[in-house]
Amino acid sequence: MAAGKSLRICEKGHKFYKTSECKSCPVCDKENKPKSGFLSKLSAPARNALGFEGIDTLEKLSYYTEKEILKLHGIGPASLPIMRTSLEEEGLSFKE
Repeated sequence: MAAGKSLRICEKGHKFYKTSECKSCPVCDKENKPKSGFLSKLSAPARNALGFEGIDTLEKLSYYTEKEILKLHGIGPASLPIMRTSLEEEGLSFKE
């Protein structure tokens, strides 16, 4: 085990190690991954970040600028092309 990792147990009883204060359980994240839609294409940290902000549809995502989305903890630059393409497929885009 790497230094700095601490054992966590989620409310469902899954045991996992984390180096950050993030409370996200990787087992629960896998179990809760959507089967379809734009959220299914994103990493668990990105899905969690959007979910925490209440962004669960492309319409809601379109109310934000790319810069605002990138400021969310869990969203990285690799997520932007996925979100951008998903928005474009529905005739939407990020706010300017």
